[in-house]
Amino acid sequence: MQSFNTIEDILIFAIGAEQEAADFYLRLSGQSESTVMKQVFNQYAHEELGHKTKLMKIREKGFAGIPAEQIKDMKMSDYIVDVIPGPSMSYTDVLALAMKKEKAAFRLYLDLASKAQTEETSALFNSLALEEAKHKLRFELEYDRQIHKGE
Repeated sequence: MQSFNTIEDILIFAIGAEQEAADFYLRLSGQSESTVMKQVFNQYAHEELGHKTKLMKIREKGFAGIPAEQIKDMKMSDYIVDVIPGPSMSYTDVLALAMKKEKAAFRLYLDLASKAQTEETSALFNSLALEEAKHKLRFELEYDRQIHKGE
């Protein structure tokens, strides 16, 4: 099980995950039959790119908010969703995958916030966690709507 060794490792991972999430939502937008969900997926792609930009700024200006020994306790696999979306996935399967991805991102940012040594750093990661939680809730509501659609 691979661990993060530095804050740089975490930031590189998180930046990549945000870009992956944006790409994922853009693909979903292109495949969605619902105009409302197309807009939601596009909005989330835009928000994920905003998260990426925030993380890139942190990386560029340097970051010393979490002690190295706490970083090494974090396991990369705790924040990875190992399901690869495919063309044969149903809409509800895609929504379930999106919920898992948002939950993993939420947990990463919440864990980073709890390890932060400054209020500013903690607030930044808590803010990112909250945005991911909102995304997850929206997907849960859409999932529930889809499941009960036929009733």
